[in-house]
Amino acid sequence: MHTDNQQPSGSAAAPFADLPASDELRVNAPGQLRVIKRNGSVVPYTDDKISVAISKAFLAVEGGTAAASSRIHDTVARLTAQVTATFRRRLPSGGTLHIEDIQDQVELALMRAGEHKVARDYVLYREAHAQARKSRQANISQAHPSIRVSHPDGSQSPLDLGRLHTIISEACEGLSEVDAGLIERESLKNLYDGVAEKDVNTALVMTARTLVEREPNYSYVTARLLLDTLRGEALSFLGIAGSATHQEMASRYAEALPAYVSKGVELELLDPRLASFDLQRLAKALDHQRDQQFAYLGLQTLYDRYFLHKDDVRFELPQIFFMRVAMGLAIEEPQKEERAIEFYNLLSSFDYMASTPTLFNAGTLRPQLSSCYLTTVPDDLGGIYSALRDNALLSKFAGGLGNDWTPVRALGAYIKGTNGKSQGVVPFLKVVNDTAVAVNQGGKRKGAVCAYLETWHLDIEEFLELRKNTGDDRRRTHDMNTANWIPDLFMKRVFDDGPWTLFSPSDVPDLHDLTGKAFEERYEYYEAMAGYGKLKLHKTIAAKDLWRKMLSMLFETGHPWITFKDPCNLRSPQQHVGVVHSSNLCTEITLNTSPDEIAVCNLGSVNLPQHIVDGKLDLEKLRRTVSTAVRMLDNVIDINYYSVPQARNSNLKHRPVGLGLMGFQDALYLQQLAYGSQAAVEFADRSMEAISYFAIQASCELAEERGSYATFEGSLWSQGILPLDSQQILIEQRGQKYIEVDLSESLDWAPLRERVKKGIRNSNIMAIAPTATISNIVGVSQSIEPTYQNLYVKSNLSGEFTVINPYLVRDLKARGLWDAVMVNDLKYFDGSLQQIERIPQDLKERYATAFEVEPRWIVDAASRRQKWLDQAQSLNLYIAGASGKKLDVTYRMAWYRGLKTTYYLRALAATSTEKSTITTGALNAVSSGGEASLQAAGPAPVPKACSIDNPDCEACQ
Repeated sequence: MHTDNQQPSGSAAAPFADLPASDELRVNAPGQLRVIKRNGSVVPYTDDKISVAISKAFLAVEGGTAAASSRIHDTVARLTAQVTATFRRRLPSGGTLHIEDIQDQVELALMRAGEHKVARDYVLYREAHAQARKSRQANISQAHPSIRVSHPDGSQSPLDLGRLHTIISEACEGLSEVDAGLIERESLKNLYDGVAEKDVNTALVMTARTLVEREPNYSYVTARLLLDTLRGEALSFLGIAGSATHQEMASRYAEALPAYVSKGVELELLDPRLASFDLQRLAKALDHQRDQQFAYLGLQTLYDRYFLHKDDVRFELPQIFFMRVAMGLAIEEPQKEERAIEFYNLLSSFDYMASTPTLFNAGTLRPQLSSCYLTTVPDDLGGIYSALRDNALLSKFAGGLGNDWTPVRALGAYIKGTNGKSQGVVPFLKVVNDTAVAVNQGGKRKGAVCAYLETWHLDIEEFLELRKNTGDDRRRTHDMNTANWIPDLFMKRVFDDGPWTLFSPSDVPDLHDLTGKAFEERYEYYEAMAGYGKLKLHKTIAAKDLWRKMLSMLFETGHPWITFKDPCNLRSPQQHVGVVHSSNLCTEITLNTSPDEIAVCNLGSVNLPQHIVDGKLDLEKLRRTVSTAVRMLDNVIDINYYSVPQARNSNLKHRPVGLGLMGFQDALYLQQLAYGSQAAVEFADRSMEAISYFAIQASCELAEERGSYATFEGSLWSQGILPLDSQQILIEQRGQKYIEVDLSESLDWAPLRERVKKGIRNSNIMAIAPTATISNIVGVSQSIEPTYQNLYVKSNLSGEFTVINPYLVRDLKARGLWDAVMVNDLKYFDGSLQQIERIPQDLKERYATAFEVEPRWIVDAASRRQKWLDQAQSLNLYIAGASGKKLDVTYRMAWYRGLKTTYYLRALAATSTEKSTITTGALNAVSSGGEASLQAAGPAPVPKACSIDNPDCEACQ
């Protein structure tokens, strides 16, 4: 175990940390000279490290003034040459040197050059370092008297208590209220003579993770202990070292990056162009301290699902992972090293995170970086099966799909080619379902697809029942998602208790492409024709009856989701070139589709709590983050691998991106705001306004540098109509009677309107995705969700993780209320505070869980955000004590407040809102269905895809 790089506290020689006195000296270069380190390992010799170290020594003593810098540069070059020349003379044919030999020669060179002050401090530094090393060895470097560790080659050695102590101490460093001694003692209880080497670290991790419910900081301890395993695995694979402590990674990372790129290219996992970067420059930018940011769930998720591997051996480390993604996104930049470092800093700081497809594939041979694909299925057999083929190809490379099936003729419609009648949409959807299962994305997960159908389609009633567990299984789709695409006219008929007529699109083909008043006029024309008997294939029902069935099926099966056609189209910047026919898999993307265009969207999310400074939103930091993020997203469009030509055609023409946010609930906690409050609604408004402003501004800057997107002319942007302004279009088309939206603004938008008229880089810029997985990585609440529970077990592909609300623990500690009894109370009440009498009311309000927040607050906050978005948001609705009336009111309100889409309904029936674990008091572990246990009156379990407590879908995260 090497600890030479730990500085003696208060030592005057501390600035010499990078001098050759450190065990971390890397002497690596031409010639046959080699260096023996203190741990016995042998490495090649070079003089560049000596040069850098001596330079830092002079700077530490003399300062970095302009006057001194020139002298220092010349002196260092001369001294370095002297040291190297000495060793070359001694060993002209090559040989080995000890680390102490190099230190002695550096010291002698400094003395001979008359640099006595620098030499004196160096001597003192070496002595202090040696004494500290002896002290540590005397105190902790000892073998366990009875436990031997079994190595993979079959050999055994005594358990190294010294290294165990160091690893645990490092893991606890800087964290309050964690006990390194406790972890060490409890871990030793779980070790035995002959224990496998890999199981030693497992014992440490398992011990620390059991303490998370007692103190949230143990989640960071657990992550740091896991890092020890990761470092050993990756560094061994790369041939650098068998293990490394956190402090040793300060230099190991610089070695590892070039070795990683070389190995990745050799294994045909990385793009060979990564080797053309200045890897030494990039290696210096890697910050090993950022490894300390991870909580356990985030790091375990990266290890299990993101890091590159060969034969199940991960050879990617966290900072190298972020640099790989950054290099992949900067690969076509003119100043690619500078941009790669900029992108790396944004990702590794957790200020922003790219979506999962980008994290998976950036810098690889197959850079499929986009998240979402939207398609329209035509009404002919060849077109239908061509669309199914496109689904398969897009799904193969981890794309989430949204299919518009409205053009396909209804059951009973006439088929001229066969003189027969159509079987309708449903049989084809069964094939879509089975295709999604069959094309399982390399074994990672089932394909993810959502089918959309407009509410006037004659097959809508059968479409609503696709997810039922009863009925003819040939007309059921148990593995795919479904969504209603609802025109405003239908909602008006619901409000006014009017009739609703269903048609086959083969008889009314233009309804598919009409919106707003134009749709209403044409729809009423077709209703009149049906009334006159000129359209035989139709059906008239009460709008409210169909609405009730929609809500009933949503409650019972979780599908189809409720999405609104007209707000998506009337507020679309691109309505001059096409129609938005559907949303995507997660209902946040609203882009045009046509037979020759498959819409594509690339996603990424701002980590909102990282931009709360001293209880306020730091607008300047947010501006910098958004500017870099938009550039990264725009780069994806050109770098991306497109598996079908229609996707490439659409994406290069319109260049849409989707910048969103995550950690909204954390940002509220940092401001001590309750989700269910007017203050939270105002913050949703102002924070989204700022993101919108900076994102539009950044796209304008890119247009000035790279040019506007091809279809800019005629767009709302070209007319100076921003997302806020487009609300007026919706109000005018829908009518004041049916809409109530806030139109306030706080920033100066006038100059930006004028700038946008001159050009913008991206047709669409903002969309709020679910972020279930990437929010786990950075350790914040997902997307715009309220807290699910304050204490629960989260299950996903990486296992089960105890999740406790650290903000709650902080506040309870401040009031002297955090103790073992409180932990048990939280378990007993499933993470809810409401029935714990000793908790003050203000904390009960601040830490109300998702089902304890009234749905109106969720809708109000979403409405405020929606006015700033050119696309939509993945909005889950939580309803406790759910009833038909409550669902009716909530979804009417969503439409009335101008929302474009909603996502999952997470409802608990009135009979199931009471505690269901009273007899056991068990922690609310996740059921196989992905939701808390529900009584008979509750809805069917929500599928795992994008589920809060069991995220299994990477498409939009």
